[in-house]
Amino acid sequence: MAEIILKPIGIIRSPNTDPSKTPIQPIYAEGIKGYAEIYPEFEEGLKDIEGFSHIFLIFYFHKTSQEKLKVIPYLESVERGVFATRSPSHPNKIGISLVELLKIEGSVLHLNRVDILDGTHLLDIKPYISRFDKVENSRNGWQDKIDEEKAKTLGSRKK
Repeated sequence: MAEIILKPIGIIRSPNTDPSKTPIQPIYAEGIKGYAEIYPEFEEGLKDIEGFSHIFLIFYFHKTSQEKLKVIPYLESVERGVFATRSPSHPNKIGISLVELLKIEGSVLHLNRVDILDGTHLLDIKPYISRFDKVENSRNGWQDKIDEEKAKTLGSRKK
C-alpha cells in the first residue's frame, strides 16, 4: 500500500490543553475561542473565505497513539466499530470539526466552538455550504438513542 504524506497548512491554537476537559464536539464548545495560524506559503489560499460563517477544519490527532477498530464511544457503554464513531482512535488519526469563523486578520482565522487541542496540526480547511452540506431527514445511527441533555452536560466537559 502506498504511503501518503500530508503537509500541515497551519497550527490550531486553543485554550484546550487537557483532552479530558476538552469538549467532545463543536456543538458543545460554544464560547470556546481559538484561532488557526496559517503558514505564510498558504495564506493566498484564504482569499474569499471571510464570506463563510462556518468552516470545516481537518486536522491530525497528534495526542493519541491508539488505533482500534472497535471502541466504546464517549457517552456510550456499547462497543462500536470505529468508523461509526468520531473517536480519535481511527487508523489515520484525522479529525474534522465544523467551527464558526469569527474574523480573519492576515493569516490568522479567529474561531468559536473550538473542540481541538492547542498545538494541533491543521491539514486543510473547507467551507461549510448549507446548499451542499445540510442534509434533511438524515439518519444518525446509534447516536439517535443518546439523551441530548446528558450529551450536552457531559459533552462540554466543563469541570
